[in-house]
Amino acid sequence: MILCGGKGTRLREETEYRPKPMVDVGGRPILWHIMKIYAHHGFANFVLCLGYRGNMIKEYFLNYDAMSNDVTISLGNRQQITYHSATPEQNFNVTLADTGLETMTGSRVKQIENYIDSDLFMVHVW
Repeated sequence: MILCGGKGTRLREETEYRPKPMVDVGGRPILWHIMKIYAHHGFANFVLCLGYRGNMIKEYFLNYDAMSNDVTISLGNRQQITYHSATPEQNFNVTLADTGLETMTGSRVKQIENYIDSDLFMVHVW
């Protein structure tokens, strides 16, 4: 579980128009780098607790395959999208949970409990 709901006030220059997890580092959002570190250690199931500008994080993941691969789009009655390259992140499972704009940490954890299927889980707080 990664808490992505804060306003990032200490990074005001960067977070006025985007959430802190989406601040660019080396051409990718900070969130992507954090998830890659976890995945390197065998953890590829993520629950992202969204709040401030959470729609930008949702858009990033909803468009991730299309923006990271070559794409063929079939239009008309048989609408289909074919992605031609596999990204290393293809095995990620990302749950995007809108946990509220002003919600405190404990409440965010409580709200996503239905997405946790083990007694042991990690919470990434920044």
